[in-house]
Amino acid sequence: MGKGHFPIDRLKGIETPFYWYDTDVLRRTLEAINAEAGKHEGFVVHYAVKANANPKLLRIIRAAGLGADCVSGGEIEAAVKAGFPHDRIVYAGVGKSDWEINLGLDNDIFCFNVESIPELEVINQLAGERGKVARVAFRLNPNVGAHTHANITTGLAENKFGIAMRDMISVIEEAAKMENVKFVGLHFHIGSQILDMGDFEALCNRINELQGILDNHRIRVEHINVGGGLGVDYEHPNRLPIPDFKAYFDTYAKKLKLRPGQTLHFELGRAVVAQCGSLITRTLYIKEGAVKKFAIVDAGFTDLIRPALYQAYHKIENISSDEPAEAYDVVGPICESTDVFAKQVDLNKAHRGDLMAIRSAGAYGEIMASQYNCRKLPKGYLSDE
Repeated sequence: MGKGHFPIDRLKGIETPFYWYDTDVLRRTLEAINAEAGKHEGFVVHYAVKANANPKLLRIIRAAGLGADCVSGGEIEAAVKAGFPHDRIVYAGVGKSDWEINLGLDNDIFCFNVESIPELEVINQLAGERGKVARVAFRLNPNVGAHTHANITTGLAENKFGIAMRDMISVIEEAAKMENVKFVGLHFHIGSQILDMGDFEALCNRINELQGILDNHRIRVEHINVGGGLGVDYEHPNRLPIPDFKAYFDTYAKKLKLRPGQTLHFELGRAVVAQCGSLITRTLYIKEGAVKKFAIVDAGFTDLIRPALYQAYHKIENISSDEPAEAYDVVGPICESTDVFAKQVDLNKAHRGDLMAIRSAGAYGEIMASQYNCRKLPKGYLSDE
């Protein structure tokens, strides 16, 4: 979707800031996922709802046949409401509340991804009270690093997530003693925005090693869940709107030694929705500083927090202007010095009222919005509405 593909006249009539979702990009992304994953027997893809829970997007993703990966009770409710089959919903999270576990049990979800023995004991107890048997997979911390931002790595021994590898056998044996849980798989997730397939190869090698240990103990695992983590190209959303799903799925097909009958589960979030979404914001003022020029817009980190939280890069386009480019700091109205989208970015010459598109914002944008400074939450609009 290039600058010229934004329907400017339509966007001008919508109160800014807001999220604009190009459903053609989303559908082409989903088609690519299904085409590449479908080449490999036993590959099952779940959508990580935490990336974006816009109900209209969820329905499109569900219609494409993906399952749902949830990390809260609210996400389970959103997935069920959007029509995701209950037996395609997995539920992870290091701190599951009793009501959230009960919600999963009542909806007969496919699997709980368990992160500690105390959690396993609570699930067993709550399932027993309902006369049910909960399917569980153990999230193991593989101590595999990922070439990404430190705040979004999750697979190192120092992270809060998962069970230590050394405890794998004892935890599985503990589950076997319980009447109301059934061990069905292993779960892993090493981080987010990963573009180096070598990171996923390292995970495959670690899983192969762990499966060998399980074989020696005559323990059979039905399901392996490798999480998600595939990144997107934030610098070139127009040229490369579809992530490299072929390389991603082929890496697992070639490097992971699945046992006969095993199913391999994926939990893709950012790679599904990031490139279809843009935050549309209106220019309020052009401010001439002593050494630089500021484009002050009406969106702030309450609408898109990633630049403030991770120093994340998002391509910004002035979609109202065709004048020669000038350098601007693009900043928002929030009463915080970190409310900056980009510094010294080249944009077509900006004027008051110009619309800016902050690209690749479909993941961790609308869903992470807040009402700090008593601001309104941004709304989301679909291109085919």
